[in-house]
Order: sequence, then C-alpha cells, then structure tokens
Amino acid sequence: MAFHLLQRNRDGAQRLAEALLAAMAGVNHCERCRNLSDIPLCAICASERRDPSVLCVVENPADVQSIEQAAAFQGKYFVLIGRLSPLDGVGPEAIGIDKLKNLLNGGEVKEVIIATGATAEGEATAHYIGEVARATGLRATRIAHGIPLGGELEYVDSTTLSHAIACRRDL
Repeated sequence: MAFHLLQRNRDGAQRLAEALLAAMAGVNHCERCRNLSDIPLCAICASERRDPSVLCVVENPADVQSIEQAAAFQGKYFVLIGRLSPLDGVGPEAIGIDKLKNLLNGGEVKEVIIATGATAEGEATAHYIGEVARATGLRATRIAHGIPLGGELEYVDSTTLSHAIACRRDL
C-alpha cells in the first residue's frame, strides 16, 4: 500500500496520513469496556438497547467489530487489549483484569462469554477469566470452536476436528 500511494497517489497518501494523525489524537479507550472510542463511553456501552447482563470478553477491538458484523450478540463487551502470556511478561494486570473484576462485581453482569482466540495464550486467558467469573458467582461460557459452517471434514485440520468432537453438544 505504501509503495502504491508513494508511486501513484501522493494526495491519497497525504489524506491517509492526516486521517491517521487525527485518529491518534482523537481516539482513546472507552472508560467502561476499553474498546476504541472517540468519546468517553462508546456507543455500545451507552446503548440502552444492549443487554448489560451478558458480557463478552475479547482480546482486542477488532474482535468486537467481527462479533458486531455477525449481528448475533446484543450484550456488552470488555476488551482485554491482549492476552495472558507469562513468557512475554504479560500478566493479569497488563490486560485489565482488575477493571474486569470491578465490572463483574457491579451487579449487572450475570454471564461472561469468553471469546479469546484458540491459541495457547487465548485458552490460558479464557481459563483465567472463567475462574475470575466463577469466583464472583457468575456463569462463565466459552465461544464454540470447530468446523466452519459449510465446511467439509476432509479439509479440517486434526486439532480443530479433535476439539470439535470433544466439545460436541446435544441436538
């Protein structure tokens, strides 16, 4: 993209640079959920139409956008801005667990949906958050992982297939 803009569209490069500078100056984190927002309380947290009793915990703001595009979730979010990684020195304090605990102790949340990645760090983070939620007396659930809709079993890797079989549910 940089080469294209520099070679063929310098005006576009200038506009993009200005837009990025404006975003850097005007976009911060929502005071409640830590999603990116240009106002103190993001539109999702401020919405009266969202269900405050269901909280979806994700790793980053891009995850919020992905879930919102699916239009299947009507609760609220908490964005970790990362995941636990002890080998890299990323502990609970670095991903906002204290703020999450305060939110869980607030009395509105009844269920925590953990939507971290299926990596080793994502699974460790999910387990940790599940323990935090259960210690608060809340229901902790994990998003499903497995076979994509319309997927053929012969093209699915063995780890995904193994996880899908282990986490099967009743029909």
